[in-house]
Amino acid sequence: MTAAPPRPSRVPDLEGLRLLVAIAREGSIGAAARTLGVTQQSASERLRSVEAQVGLTLVQRGARGSGLTASGTVLVEWSARLLDLAEEIDHAIEGLRGDRSRELAVWASMTVAESLLPRWLVLLRERQLAEGLTPTSVGLVAANSDAVLTAVRDQQADLGFVEGARPPRDLRWSAVSTDELVLVAAAGTPIARRRSPLTPGEVAGLTLTTREQGSGTRQVVEHALAEHGLALGGTLVELTTGSAVRAAVVAGGPPAFLSRAVVAGDLDAGRLALVPTLDLRLRRTLRAVWAGGRQPPPGPVRELVGIART
Repeated sequence: MTAAPPRPSRVPDLEGLRLLVAIAREGSIGAAARTLGVTQQSASERLRSVEAQVGLTLVQRGARGSGLTASGTVLVEWSARLLDLAEEIDHAIEGLRGDRSRELAVWASMTVAESLLPRWLVLLRERQLAEGLTPTSVGLVAANSDAVLTAVRDQQADLGFVEGARPPRDLRWSAVSTDELVLVAAAGTPIARRRSPLTPGEVAGLTLTTREQGSGTRQVVEHALAEHGLALGGTLVELTTGSAVRAAVVAGGPPAFLSRAVVAGDLDAGRLALVPTLDLRLRRTLRAVWAGGRQPPPGPVRELVGIART
């Protein structure tokens, strides 16, 4: 049987969404075009294209200006959230493209790099612009926690962010947040239907999808089991990013311990199920780490640590 062709997306591109937001803010297509640095004709053509794509009239044109229709107002509300996220991702990508010639070298564990650091970098940029400063150019490397610590020790990184059960003994650090690991499984699998909590011994006997050696997430699970004289058992499926672990479990792979914040959407949508556990300490501290003095070095390093703490 031939599969049906994929349905065309109704979501406009980012430039089209920016135009809608600008029309809502400025009150006319012409003023929105000037704000975006395009001609009114170009803006009008893009607006017609967006309306054709979504199949709705979004803007009511008039002699005294243009206003959003009810559908346009709803779409602008959705668009604002998407554009904020796109800005975070764009800034994070710019950091990932950086190298040692950039002003600030930041290394971060996968959980922090995927979930938290993009927003912190946006806030750093906004704060510096508000103070009339040239924004710091940041080079970002995502790695596991052990690699981040090595980079800070070897002065490859000015600042690192790690996760794990214990703080490093030979580096300065500051707690910036806390996180909880939870055991999740694909919805509908036998273990996902379990209601009674798994004991530490039962957890140790599971076949799990997990991160590689050196990952802070894996270290927390290993430390929690070690407190009961146990170790991870079974044939482990090892992957190098939290996103890969999550995707493997959603696809029906063995269960995994992941950040509750990372899987919250999957739990709400029913793609993953929470598997209860008993007597395992799975809360962890996310830490900023640096070499040198008791306080983070003044300047962008201290600013970024301060933002991460809030």
